[in-house]
Parts: sequence; structure tokens; C-alpha cells
Amino acid sequence: MEITVEAKVNAPVATVWRAYTTPADIKQWNTASDDWHTTKSSVDLRVGGTFSSRMEAKDGSFGFDFAGTYTNIVPNELIEYKFGDRKGTVQFVTNANSVLIRVTFDAETENPIELQRQGWQAILNNFAKFVEGHQ
Repeated sequence: MEITVEAKVNAPVATVWRAYTTPADIKQWNTASDDWHTTKSSVDLRVGGTFSSRMEAKDGSFGFDFAGTYTNIVPNELIEYKFGDRKGTVQFVTNANSVLIRVTFDAETENPIELQRQGWQAILNNFAKFVEGHQ
């Protein structure tokens, strides 16, 4: 099953793209709640290149790596990737003064669909807030 989340970002597409693909920026916005953070991030933004982000609870109780391989990249428009046996797509839909970010991904089987949707939506909302506050 695929899940899609979206957020509107009031910023130029070049700014949005850079924030989505720059490790230092990813560490600032890649969290679903205030009690988590991203401690490491790497991006090799090319087809066949890899990415990885280490997400950890701030109290040290739990952490995990989110990593994969890029399968298609169209600058300022599209990122497609595989992570494990799942795939994801990030679309950058440019409007007059904003960009709609649409993330579609294959759901996993360990957590309920709605919990996954809420978590990914919270991360995307943090992304929009970060970009709009750091232009």
C-alpha cells in the first residue's frame, strides 16, 4: 500500500530543493516530534547514490537509520528512491510563489497505516516550517 503526504512551502523551488537535499539542513528539520532529532545525515544526490539519516530519541532510548539509494533525479522536480524492498517518490510541484512537496512511499507492515501517515506528515510539516523560517 502507498501512502502520500503533502505540504505547501512558501519559498522558491531552488531553496526548497536545497533544504531537502543538504545534510546540514536535513539534520535541522528531519523529525516528527520535539523529543527526536537527526544526529547524522549523508546525501550522494545522483542515480545510484545513497542517502542516510540517523534518527534518535533525545533521551537515547531508541534510534534507527533511514537509508536508501536514489533511482531517479530530476533537479527541482523529482526524487525517486528505494529503501530496503520499498520505494519512495518526492515531487516538487512549483506554483507562483510556493512549492507543493508530495511524498509517496510504500507503507511498512510493523506500524498502523495512520501512524505512518502522521509521522511522515509531521516531518514534512517541520520541513516546510524550517524552509520558510530560514530563507
